[in-house]
Amino acid sequence: MKPAIVVTGAASGIGRELARVAAPEGLAMVLVDRSQAALDELVAELGRSGAQAGGLCIDLAERDAGRRLENALAERGLYCDVLVNSAGLGLFGPVAEADREEQLRLLDVNMRALTELTLRFIPAMVARRHGGVLNVGSISGYMPGPNVALYSASKAYVRSFTAALGAELAGSGVTVTCLAPGIVRTALFLRTPLSQTRLNKLLPRADAPKVAAAGWRAFRAGKPLVIPGLANRIIVRVSGLLPDAALLRLISFLLRKR
Repeated sequence: MKPAIVVTGAASGIGRELARVAAPEGLAMVLVDRSQAALDELVAELGRSGAQAGGLCIDLAERDAGRRLENALAERGLYCDVLVNSAGLGLFGPVAEADREEQLRLLDVNMRALTELTLRFIPAMVARRHGGVLNVGSISGYMPGPNVALYSASKAYVRSFTAALGAELAGSGVTVTCLAPGIVRTALFLRTPLSQTRLNKLLPRADAPKVAAAGWRAFRAGKPLVIPGLANRIIVRVSGLLPDAALLRLISFLLRKR
């Protein structure tokens, strides 16, 4: 069995860029997404640069996704040495007006699938005293988000879970890192009305390649958390100082459509 880097949400956005920045390390790569065409394109691109990459078309919202991924690794003679949980969904609008199934699907992908894959692969990493997990969160996880309530809550879970897991595994040889960017120019962002809010106008937007590079450097350096961009770090710091009522009023104002 050979070690592999597993990247979920690899077909676009930050996940795709993380796959690209990890590829030069020379490990086998298994790229997971629900878009077969986009996966094929990325696998071909990485293959041209000499990377050993394979795609796996799986919808992580499905309950057997983790088992299917684990079986696919075994069939290829691989084990998960590095898990990059980058798959994520976003919704914009009041909870009472949004489709219930879509909201539950967001929670399945952003939290349940991330947790299940981590639980599947962490024990063997600890036994080998080698490996790691890179979870993609967001600065949204530091504050409640009216009109993006479930997304912010899911990213708060990612932040808390990653921090606690990292503390549990300190000294084990297993690295656990949370990458918490601000607004990033990705398809997820452009597909939602979030791009039409005051927040989009006022806050800086980062490029996915730079965010991915910062996240991968922090992960390989063993850092528990990385928030790319000075402005984003200031936002997180200030949000922690504001009273909840004031913070909610501010975010409600920023997350209204212009």
